Amino acid sequence: MRSNKWFYLIVLSVIWGTSYILIKKGLDGFTAIQLGAVRIVIAGLFLFLIGFKSLKTISKEEWKWVAVSGFIGSFFPMFLFAFAETEIDSSIASVLNSLVPLFTLFLGLLVFGVSFTKNQFLGVLVGLIGAGFLILFGQNVNPNQNYWYAGFVIIAAIGYAGNANIIKSKLQNVSPMAIAVGNFATIIVPALVILPLSGFFSNEVTSGKFFWSSLGYVIVLCAIGTCAAKIMFNKLIQLSSAVFSVSVTYLIPIVGIFWGLLDGENFSLKQFFATLLILLGVYLVNKKKTPKKAS
Repeated sequence: MRSNKWFYLIVLSVIWGTSYILIKKGLDGFTAIQLGAVRIVIAGLFLFLIGFKSLKTISKEEWKWVAVSGFIGSFFPMFLFAFAETEIDSSIASVLNSLVPLFTLFLGLLVFGVSFTKNQFLGVLVGLIGAGFLILFGQNVNPNQNYWYAGFVIIAAIGYAGNANIIKSKLQNVSPMAIAVGNFATIIVPALVILPLSGFFSNEVTSGKFFWSSLGYVIVLCAIGTCAAKIMFNKLIQLSSAVFSVSVTYLIPIVGIFWGLLDGENFSLKQFFATLLILLGVYLVNKKKTPKKAS
């Protein structure tokens, strides 16, 4: 079981680290709203094809948590990341997503009453300071970009953190496949409403220069970065802990920065040190120590 969780962690890091550049390429042909909606629809169809029968295993009581998990862990983040990358580089988005373990601990403490240590709280502070520096330095490196949009990534990270705690505390007995399919069963309906309203099917979009290439990137993103990865992530949470599972963000920035540099993005030495500060915070959050109970 221990070796399995490390396997899932590494594979997920590579998959999700690549997701940010795929989102960026998808935005060449689509708006942020179009990208978020079509991503949900395509991913939902993929999941229904391979796991529709698993929905029968979800009890009536569990469905409400599956729905909440779907919206805060998939629906809103897909739109938020798309909006963020209209203004900031994909590499910056991948680094800021490293805040997820910090928010996982914080929400676990406030909402679910999990145990904590002084090191973990120190880690949260260090990580947030690192994120602040990353945004500050980024404004100097890319003055033409609006770094207020980094806030969308931070909101999405909070959503991911809440999702990890919900799966660990409320859906431990539901199969990873059922959770993933159930998530999209609840969010595909609003996405199907948003997609035509967004102008996705207009001639202006479908005849655009980047329509087919962007759609191709989105399909890859959905099949691997959303469907396969979501099932693996749900399994990882059940094999380990909520905090360990989101430690996938240790390695995601490495992959994300690599793809960003390959695509011509700027990433300064100062931003690199800010990234290390965030990862130091994540390390402190995951460091083992005798816990105190939340009061």
